[in-house]
Amino acid sequence: MKYLSVSQMREADKRAIEILGIPSVVLMENAGRAVFDHIGKGPLGIFCGKGNNGGDGFVVARHALLAGLETHVWLTHSPEECTVDSRKFLDAFQNLGGKLSIVSSSNPDAALKLAADSCDVLIDALLGTGCKGEIRGICRSLIDDWPSIQTISVDIPSGLDGDSGEPCGNAIKANTTVTFQFAKKGFLSPTSKAYTGNIIVADIGIPTICGDDIAFAEHISKTTKDQ
Repeated sequence: MKYLSVSQMREADKRAIEILGIPSVVLMENAGRAVFDHIGKGPLGIFCGKGNNGGDGFVVARHALLAGLETHVWLTHSPEECTVDSRKFLDAFQNLGGKLSIVSSSNPDAALKLAADSCDVLIDALLGTGCKGEIRGICRSLIDDWPSIQTISVDIPSGLDGDSGEPCGNAIKANTTVTFQFAKKGFLSPTSKAYTGNIIVADIGIPTICGDDIAFAEHISKTTKDQ
């Protein structure tokens, strides 16, 4: 199994999207679908941040909705604050009649209580691999009070440092982590095991060469000569 650091994973994404021309929304769709494939039941609660990790969560929500699972999405920020790609998938979910709630900044525990009372499975799509330092704000409140319900984390448990495998103050303790294309370097740390649970590495369409500096350089050199 190949393990990449956070910076290496970002470079792999960049190579796939900006150099090879694979649309970022295709990768996000593939990522969300990969997570959905490991959900066996509902009702389903999905907690999404405003970044691309949240966008993966919106894809999960759409597939769950179309599969007939009772699905509720909680968003930590306003839809207007979401990244461009994330907003596309949020809009698609809502256009299909999906239910969205905004987590109250003054009482984030209210969302968790409702999720605990009404959901059998929770999806953690709050934060991605870029967590560094101490997590604060709404996401920290949600992480600290996350209920003991079957949880699947999207790419990495929110609050876990992708390089060190140490919690940034605290992190979600998932039953399963569906990570994308390459395992993360932090997963090698014994500390991370208490947070990741079972790790599934899902192929989302990033070519393997994107995670290998030498192979990618050789590929670009060859294609340039062939043109």
